[in-house]
Amino acid sequence: MLRFATHRPRCRCCALVLADGLSAGLQARTDVCLDCISQPPPLDATLVALDYAYPWSTLISAYKFGEQPGWAPFFADLLLKAPGVVQALESLQSADLILPIPLSKERLQTRGFNQAWLLTKELARHAGSTAQADNSLLLRVKNTRPQTELKRGARLANVKGAFQIDPLRADAVKGRRILLVDDVMTSGASLFTAAEVLRAAGAAHITGIVLARTPQ
Repeated sequence: MLRFATHRPRCRCCALVLADGLSAGLQARTDVCLDCISQPPPLDATLVALDYAYPWSTLISAYKFGEQPGWAPFFADLLLKAPGVVQALESLQSADLILPIPLSKERLQTRGFNQAWLLTKELARHAGSTAQADNSLLLRVKNTRPQTELKRGARLANVKGAFQIDPLRADAVKGRRILLVDDVMTSGASLFTAAEVLRAAGAAHITGIVLARTPQ
């Protein structure tokens, strides 16, 4: 299956594939796309294994919406071995906390599991990481519309105010190196909004680690 996981040079901040053309020289020197140079996102780095395209889009949809949580170990192993994600294992082993993008209570009840949390647990187990995998520190306090129903421009507004740190554990984030895990990144709205909450709580370093990125 790894033959379908072709390495493509990506922006280290937002994980979009770096564009060809006149700006390629600048991007190659910095590993950052022009958008992230002009407006840096709240993530220090974003690691992505795959494009969200066939065959992965079909498999991830079956995992996420088809009640097939058993795919989680395979996807975690794939993420750690995919070409171009050599930093994933190092990031896992140096992190203090590994947190999934949380689901709302309503979405969790409907789906039955949080696919990002299953990936988080499997990544920690596969990597032999000593970081704490935590499913209750970062909370989703707003049941938003599914991002897949919205155009790119509306996604950030949709998740604004959707996340918060557990008020009883606010100090748990301060000064920590955090990995923020999700299965699919499209506009980056969910990851960026969650990262802003963690940054405001005092996180020292935040890396997003995502199975698949929707091409621009």
